[in-house]
Amino acid sequence: MPAEFRPNEFPAASREQWRELVDAVLAKTGASFDSLVTKTYDGIELQPLYTLDDALEPYALAPVKQGWDVRQRHAVPDPVALMNDLEGGVTSLWLAVPAASLERLLDGVYLDLAPIVLDGSVDSARAMLRIYDQSPVLASEVRGNLALVPFGEALDVIRQARSEFPALRTVVVDALPFHDAGGSDAEELGASLALAVSYLRALEAAGFSVAEAFAQLEFRYAATADQFMTIAKLRAARRLWARVGEVSGADGVQVQHAVTSSAMMTRRDPWVNMLRTTVACLSAGLGGADSVTVQPFDAAIGLPDEFARRIARNTQNLLLEESHLGEVIDPAAGSWYVEQLTDALAVEAWGWFQEIERAGGIGEAGALVASRIAATWEARSARLADRSDPITGVSEFPNLGEKPVVRESAPGIDSDSQAPWGDAPPIPSFSGRSDSFGLPRVRYAQAFEELRDLADAQPERPQVFLATLGPVAAHTARATFAANLFNAGGFATPNAGPTRTPEDVAAKFKESKARIAVLCGSDSSYADTAIATVEALRQAGAERVLLAGKKTEATVDGFVFMGCPALEILNDTFDHLGVER
Repeated sequence: MPAEFRPNEFPAASREQWRELVDAVLAKTGASFDSLVTKTYDGIELQPLYTLDDALEPYALAPVKQGWDVRQRHAVPDPVALMNDLEGGVTSLWLAVPAASLERLLDGVYLDLAPIVLDGSVDSARAMLRIYDQSPVLASEVRGNLALVPFGEALDVIRQARSEFPALRTVVVDALPFHDAGGSDAEELGASLALAVSYLRALEAAGFSVAEAFAQLEFRYAATADQFMTIAKLRAARRLWARVGEVSGADGVQVQHAVTSSAMMTRRDPWVNMLRTTVACLSAGLGGADSVTVQPFDAAIGLPDEFARRIARNTQNLLLEESHLGEVIDPAAGSWYVEQLTDALAVEAWGWFQEIERAGGIGEAGALVASRIAATWEARSARLADRSDPITGVSEFPNLGEKPVVRESAPGIDSDSQAPWGDAPPIPSFSGRSDSFGLPRVRYAQAFEELRDLADAQPERPQVFLATLGPVAAHTARATFAANLFNAGGFATPNAGPTRTPEDVAAKFKESKARIAVLCGSDSSYADTAIATVEALRQAGAERVLLAGKKTEATVDGFVFMGCPALEILNDTFDHLGVER
């Protein structure tokens, strides 16, 4: 019989004891404790350890519900694709199609079982109200959202919907443009809060009570592959909206629609998007989203095919039906880390919201919002460029031999560049003007993918030769690193393999017909043969010689190493080879 486990037999360890052990290990590497602290784009410091000392009062505002609504988006009026989604487990539809196509598209759809969410067109909203009026569904059972912006003629439609279909929501507070422009999580939250408050003011001015105005709103947020940040963001969003409700004298329970991030999607190695959206969907569910849209893995390329749509909906089906993720209310509540992160995000977002309000509200703060998000995108771009923020399949572990995924062009996707979206839709000005914030729509992978496209367009794939020194064991680590880096720009990376002398390396280089070489070896092989190998390579015709590492006695033209400016190096390599843009 095993001995009985008695936890009190183990002495409690203090944070100070842990810190002493960590410092002892760090002293051997020369690293500081600060290297273990991660700072987010909002300046929030994520500590390497959270203990009971970091505990906060749990703030659970997750709705009591069974699972979440599986909501898929359709931008093309395809009845077959729509019915396949509904028969495959989708429980609501997000339609961004012409108003004239709605009646035909929804023929045969049980509107009491499948709520409809539109994409903000007044014409579509009016058409949808006519469809509801002619359907056998009881007016009290009509659900969904017309997704209108409560200004101008849209207010008349909102009044009509409220009087005829009291459970139908009419306004979506869409935070996706702030995320899609490269903004941070707190920027997305704070701007959405300012946007929502402006909608409340407009509805109240139009004669709605505070409670009626609150009841019209649904919030739309991005869910990313950063699991804990997504969970904390949705939790913080509910907390922030509850505060607005508290000071407004209304029920501030937030209805949330989470959409897997467009900015994180890639066109290269798009199969990895299945993994990204799975993590994002899981995070949205654990964060308490009321409905979730999983974008198909090929959404950044063009019109998703049936396979991609099936995988997207089955991602949700698996997490709901097999993993049972929707059966626990706010599972992250009480986690020291998640509670701290939720609190920090809420504080940062509330401060940003107040800054927007001091600037006159979001209708007057266009320049402020655009400049702040642009600064965040600049900081994010710098980390993407040196691969501090890696993108699997693009900036890390690219597959030059992948078979391109080809799709038909879809609405909202630039047919030339196949970049998803093109120009951002205007965010309305709430003083009556028709100007916008001019926010761009970006993808994190776009800079590297442009280089891949450039390499693929050449008559022969450009190459960088890996001048490997010594046996495989001596050079494989740095050769693998260098290959990974240059493959991210679309360069082929032939290598010399095991070598004995500088002449061996030079001969292999000459056979490759490359013009650029990268020395790859161990520190000892650099000390022994780097100078002679560089000389041999130059005599063999090398126009440029780099070294994988940070130091050498040899005279080289540059270095590649962990944290180096990868995008800059790749661009310089194209320029040296004379590749036209």
